[in-house]
Amino acid sequence: MCGRYTLTAEPEVIQKTFDLDTVPDMRPRYNIAPSQKVPVITNNQPKSLSFFQWGLIPSWSKDPSIGSRMINARSETLDQKPSFKQAFAKRRCLVPIDGFYEWRKEGNQKYPMYVHLKERELFAAAGLWETWKTPEGENLHTCTIITAEPNELVSQFHHRMAVILSSENYATWLADDTPADALKSLFEPYPPEKMAAYEVSKMVNNTANDSPQLIEPYQAPTQKSLF
Repeated sequence: MCGRYTLTAEPEVIQKTFDLDTVPDMRPRYNIAPSQKVPVITNNQPKSLSFFQWGLIPSWSKDPSIGSRMINARSETLDQKPSFKQAFAKRRCLVPIDGFYEWRKEGNQKYPMYVHLKERELFAAAGLWETWKTPEGENLHTCTIITAEPNELVSQFHHRMAVILSSENYATWLADDTPADALKSLFEPYPPEKMAAYEVSKMVNNTANDSPQLIEPYQAPTQKSLF
């Protein structure tokens, strides 16, 4: 799955990478979590950065709490599941990311790993979005990140990973006339040789923590001498 990620790139880099008209000032974020507002680029506004709540709420849902269980969508069943079928056909988005966290299990312990592209480039995960009307009649825009089988690197930590799109496929993913089969062809695991990962501090486990320290390689505390 993809349940925590970072977006630390400067606004100018985001604008250039995704060929946007403008990008608002944004602070670097080192611990983006579900239910928070996250920047996305949608198929109906491909030149703008929008901010949607992470955790998709289908337009027909009676209970908005469903969003907490819909932070990810499995690529294999997008065109079958009622929660995602219409969004896959009509409401796709790019989710700008420059790294994400997965947890390596060792015995009863879990150790957070930071995964990124080797060159530290900004990239996009494939996403879907929806609009849900609140009881007050306001529109709430939400999104989800698509996951697929992991590559050889991420499979060491988890059995799923976010679908990372190559830059040449951004327009294809957002285009309204791209056939479903062509969209599904984009769900191949990202080349593992282009990625890297390392252990980071367990501070990332607390979503209240959001600082550059979270992506620094973890250094075990030095044992103090008793003499």
